[in-house]
Amino acid sequence: MKNLKAACILTATIILTSLLTISSQGWAAKYELTRNSIEEAKEINAAEISLYRVKLGDPEATAVEALVEARISGVRAEQEGTFILLWDKENPTGAMAGVRITDGKVDLIFINNRFAHKVRGIFRHILGAKSTKEIRDLLGPEDFPNETLMGAKLLYEKQGFLVNFLERQVNVEFCLGCQDLFSGF
Repeated sequence: MKNLKAACILTATIILTSLLTISSQGWAAKYELTRNSIEEAKEINAAEISLYRVKLGDPEATAVEALVEARISGVRAEQEGTFILLWDKENPTGAMAGVRITDGKVDLIFINNRFAHKVRGIFRHILGAKSTKEIRDLLGPEDFPNETLMGAKLLYEKQGFLVNFLERQVNVEFCLGCQDLFSGF
């Protein structure tokens, strides 16, 4: 009887462990902007990026639940039109990150230099960059350069993101196939 009970407990433990492993792999993105520290530019793909567990293609309900209804430490979230904007509670001078929802799905994730203290990995360095040369040193040459006297748009289309650089203002937009994002090139 003891052996049967021990076998049942062992079997239940193995099943529970495997279920938790499978569900966490499906739930987590490869690069959570606030948790994972990826330093290699070649490893970045917009399809594998998440902002507080919200990925491109997620339904609006998932985004609202994760960003607006959940209490994120030090962050105030607001839904304005098609955007969910995240503000730093200590310095609410402008949105520091957010998502755009089109046709009921997240189609754009953006972060800017106000978010540098929360982001991890290579994007912390990019958001703190003082020149386009620094950004290119980190990410490599862009697919389509668009540089003017005012600033630069560095499009990494194959990886699904755009870096906007205007003196001290840096903005990164992640999007898969967004024509409005790439239309300026």
